[in-house]
Amino acid sequence: MDRNKVVLVDENDRPLQEMEKLKAHELGELHRAFSIFIFNDRGELLLQQRAAAKYHGGGLWTNTCCSHPQWGEDILHSATERLDFEMGVQCPLKWIFAFTYHAEVENGLIEHEFDHVFLGNFNEDPIVNVDEVQDFRWVDLETLEKEMKEFPDRFTAWFKMALPRVIGHLKCS
Repeated sequence: MDRNKVVLVDENDRPLQEMEKLKAHELGELHRAFSIFIFNDRGELLLQQRAAAKYHGGGLWTNTCCSHPQWGEDILHSATERLDFEMGVQCPLKWIFAFTYHAEVENGLIEHEFDHVFLGNFNEDPIVNVDEVQDFRWVDLETLEKEMKEFPDRFTAWFKMALPRVIGHLKCS
């Protein structure tokens, strides 16, 4: 599954052009992304530990799946397909919100994304793609919040920004 390009967007998520993924992250160009949060019936969140070989965030813990839709792709379709590719998880996804963030990450790269956030429910362990995912775990939100406060450097920048909003959404639902 080739994801070497991103869709540059304006502040209203209108597509502008394609750009090589690494170049967009070097320049800090605003581009479209998605983040998926899968919960089980016990209220535990499925986390993935990014593969160590990733161009950034290698070895860090993050939400269940995240990636970049390609030019002309429906975001929900792209998210569903990527979730299966990385985690071997097939379940319906629901869009809950989008947000824009800007964060400097390792290797001199910049994450500047218009991130669409999706929720799903799944009750089995994933079958991970080892080229993408180093490990996974299910964790309850109370334990996760404590761990993130104690060891913030173990988690990706976007995950730390998105999780409070996801929790807020869950409390309002």
